[in-house]
Amino acid sequence: MGSVSSPVASPPDVGVVIVAAGAGVRAGPGEPKQFRPIHGVPMLLRTLRPFTSHPAVTQVVVAVPAGFAERPPEWLGKLVGDRLCLVRALPAGASVVLVHDGARPFVSRETIDNVIARARAGVGAVAAVPLNDTVKEVVEGNRITRTVSRHRLWRAQTPQGFPRAMLDEAYARLRKDDSVPTDDAELCERAGFPVEVIPDTAHNLKVTTADDFRIAEALARELR
Repeated sequence: MGSVSSPVASPPDVGVVIVAAGAGVRAGPGEPKQFRPIHGVPMLLRTLRPFTSHPAVTQVVVAVPAGFAERPPEWLGKLVGDRLCLVRALPAGASVVLVHDGARPFVSRETIDNVIARARAGVGAVAAVPLNDTVKEVVEGNRITRTVSRHRLWRAQTPQGFPRAMLDEAYARLRKDDSVPTDDAELCERAGFPVEVIPDTAHNLKVTTADDFRIAEALARELR
């Protein structure tokens, strides 16, 4: 996968929001899925590392389940400090905001760089992969009503990156009676701001179910 562009060396100006507040019930019983190990390393820790080690990132904010901000797992509590905090607003100095799903532990540095580069250029950017499967529209009773053309269809992943001013303005335009957007990219799209896809890889999978954890274990062994 070729780079969109290389970030220009500059003082850290990127704030990152890691969304990891879900209960993860589809992953089965036990602790929240984001704290469970993948090949011996907590999934959320795998997710954090590419961002906390990135030279452009000034702060990472992690949204965790209720109660865990005050009593995080020991490994997470040790990381909390000026550069990483739990459930807090990003600093005003973050002119670019990235939003990343805490259940995507295999995001590449290249994808992060490309999303940052486009957000710095003034547009919204969404890591995504083109759909390769045939898509069916199904109604009640599992009956197929039509085959949907996959031409021009992409599956959105994360990170998603935006100029801070764009994101703030998009939220300001959201009215109370509007339907809830599925992600920040849709919010910016509705507000009329330009949002582009950044070609990503299938390795950046979202770990949701027990089967996903088995795939993630295999992938972690391959990528180590």
